[in-house]
Amino acid sequence: MIIPGILFKSQTSFPSIFNLKHNFKSFLNPKFTLQFNPISSLKVVWRKDWTLDKAIENDKRYKLCARVVKEVLNEPGQAIPLRYLDKSRERLRLNVRVKTFINNNPGLFDTYYDRIRPKSDLVPFLRPSNRLRNFLEEEKRIYDENEDLVVSKLCKLLMMSRYKVISMDKLVHAKREFGLPNDFLVNLVPKYSNYFRLTGSPGEGQSFLELVEWNPEFAKSVIEQRAEEESHLTGIRVRPNFNYKLPPGFSLRKEMREWVRDWLELDYISPYEDVSHLDQASREMEKRMVAVLHELLSLSLLKRVPVPILGKFTNDYRFSNAFSSAFTRHSGIFYMSLKGGIKTAVLREAYKGDELIDKDPLLGIKDKFVELLEEGWRERAEMLRVRREQVKKDMEMMAAKNGELSEQSCEEAEL
Repeated sequence: MIIPGILFKSQTSFPSIFNLKHNFKSFLNPKFTLQFNPISSLKVVWRKDWTLDKAIENDKRYKLCARVVKEVLNEPGQAIPLRYLDKSRERLRLNVRVKTFINNNPGLFDTYYDRIRPKSDLVPFLRPSNRLRNFLEEEKRIYDENEDLVVSKLCKLLMMSRYKVISMDKLVHAKREFGLPNDFLVNLVPKYSNYFRLTGSPGEGQSFLELVEWNPEFAKSVIEQRAEEESHLTGIRVRPNFNYKLPPGFSLRKEMREWVRDWLELDYISPYEDVSHLDQASREMEKRMVAVLHELLSLSLLKRVPVPILGKFTNDYRFSNAFSSAFTRHSGIFYMSLKGGIKTAVLREAYKGDELIDKDPLLGIKDKFVELLEEGWRERAEMLRVRREQVKKDMEMMAAKNGELSEQSCEEAEL
């Protein structure tokens, strides 16, 4: 593991979060003055990463379409008056009118007319098109094929938490990021009662998902699995640790380089390990927190998660209140994107340029949805091409006709 600009040396006997300083007098009389530098005081300047921002930008149109589809599918009968959807534009971050959105993305919805109330006027409604319904069937098939993966993800999310229980509201809010199906609470949780138990009062919004059984096979992080695989291939025991690689042109101050060097030499602390004995402000707890953040991003579909969503789990995973600063402090592991006005934590090692290296099997759902969108976009482009050609032909015919009329006028004038 190589860090540009950082030379490794054996770990000192003093905590590396302290900056050991001594002057000439202390050199003659070896008494040391310790200057305490808390972790939160170690600052790294944020720097834009164009390639990782591009990865987020590439998904912008797809995510917008997914939000609108979700809004319609969540309605009773999966149908909504067009004007009601128009009123939700700000919440959906839709910067055009719904009618324009529908025209720009054909194939998602069918438009029909119905009454909102008996005897009211007919108004346009939207409902899923046959093409979108076929996609929903394909989505269900992919979820069924990867049900074991979904169960393991849900178990891991609970196993990393402090009390092995998480509010259902938080899990529902984060389900899209981790690839949990919409109906996981209704269909998946009861099916795997050996792993999960619902507690609390679901009707009052105070429900929780509790882990019933600890599966040791799930209690290995991506980093630990990688170390085991490398050890097996090389025959040499490999210490689990983070891949730390600063982006091109990025450098750290000397103080920060030394801190990172010493921090990386600390033993890796698994996100599934009990750390109730650790001080929240210790550098060991920082290492464990980074391990949890790394594992959460590894479990996510796109290896990136909006920071506000991660923040909902602060108490569950014992994050510090300033946990988001870890994404810039450990710039060789993470990238904090500000694209779209939303802070998004990205796992650097998961990307080569703006492309994911290893795709989650559940991303097949996204690929199918993008195919659906692109089919509609191609149809719209072809329709516009035909329309432009027709306009061009009409203009040429009008020009030819005007030319004939001009010639005829000239001949009549000569007579």
